[in-house]
Amino acid sequence: MMPVYTPERRRTFPTKIVFILGGMSILVLSFGSFYFYERSVGNMASAPPETGPTSTLADWVDEQPTLDDTKVGAKSDREPEKEYPVLPPPAPPSMQKMKTKGCVADGFLSGYGGDVESSIDMINRSQCYYLHRALETWLKPPDFALARKIMTRVTKPNTVYGMFIAEALNTNAHYFYPDEQRQFDFGEMCRNGSKNYLGERSCKPTLEQEEYRKYVTYITDEAMNMGVQSFLFGQVFYQDSADKEHTYIPEIIRKMREHAEYLGLKIVIGAQTNDITDEGYLRLFDYIEGGVGLSAEGSIENGPCFSRWWKSPGDWCWALLWHPQFKDKANNVLVHLDWSGKIGDDMGVFARMSSSTRQATLSRLYNYFTARDVGFLMPMLATLQNENGGCSGAKKRFYSASDKYTCQDEGAINNILGK
Repeated sequence: MMPVYTPERRRTFPTKIVFILGGMSILVLSFGSFYFYERSVGNMASAPPETGPTSTLADWVDEQPTLDDTKVGAKSDREPEKEYPVLPPPAPPSMQKMKTKGCVADGFLSGYGGDVESSIDMINRSQCYYLHRALETWLKPPDFALARKIMTRVTKPNTVYGMFIAEALNTNAHYFYPDEQRQFDFGEMCRNGSKNYLGERSCKPTLEQEEYRKYVTYITDEAMNMGVQSFLFGQVFYQDSADKEHTYIPEIIRKMREHAEYLGLKIVIGAQTNDITDEGYLRLFDYIEGGVGLSAEGSIENGPCFSRWWKSPGDWCWALLWHPQFKDKANNVLVHLDWSGKIGDDMGVFARMSSSTRQATLSRLYNYFTARDVGFLMPMLATLQNENGGCSGAKKRFYSASDKYTCQDEGAINNILGK
């Protein structure tokens, strides 16, 4: 069973003081052990009951969030402190294995897709080493209690979990900030002029706002405390300062790595950078990530920009990151079948293919990219447009590779990853 790693957050007390107050410093130093706990701070929805072998997670998993939610996130009252098992940090993530045995598992730890039991079973059967975007923050703060419940059901050893730091907030969210004993103010996190860009009560957050920097530091610390090791900034050019002379990303990355070092945890940090070509900026990240620009026949292009939008210089560039214009300036590149919530995106095109075309496409793309030292992440769980058509998972708006539903791609994916 995959352990849940939940050490103490760094800002609770200095480590030496905790050990002294506990009278355990000599014992701890002698045996090289670390004793950690994590406070449950009431920053997520009420924790569901403990699950057993015959229980069903689907009874208490929220739907994938939308802006129709009137209250997103949490009750404001602080919950009683809760101790978690003392466990060592997971093994350092292998970037090479992330590239060759990585899978998109969007919202796996956040209860996306409508059938969590099926998703857990599929992941346990899978050859996936890395679960990309498993913990989501799109329009909703992360529910760490739910994520832990799901992690305890994953039986695959040495699984690497990824967190997505979304470029979309719900300004009506309720989420407790224990360091200052108050609720976060999501309205104070927004980029000027971005209010309601995805509908009422939405905005694009920016690291220029101190409140957003506090939020990102808090949620990434908490994710590390439970063993998450990969962190992806969505559309980083929206989240970071437009003035690259005053970028906040180095400060945020420094704080993240500092907390990881405190825990004895190894992490990797990535970003969706699109057509950014500043090598110094790109190399701040362990990897950059983007889509492939898939045709209905399963082919891709070899230019720097997807021709759907780019015809000549000056047009908007949807970057194809394996092109040397981007790849040669980055530490590592991961690509996948992208989604935008609109018909015609990579996942929408893929889901409308025949079963044989889907499987041939995955094999071809995997071989093409891995031969070029670019990671191709296999689709296990991903979002679809509600009226997309084609195959899907438990809900029309969500793709699942599970053999339980109509796509039934998991066997082909496992065969490819198991080579």
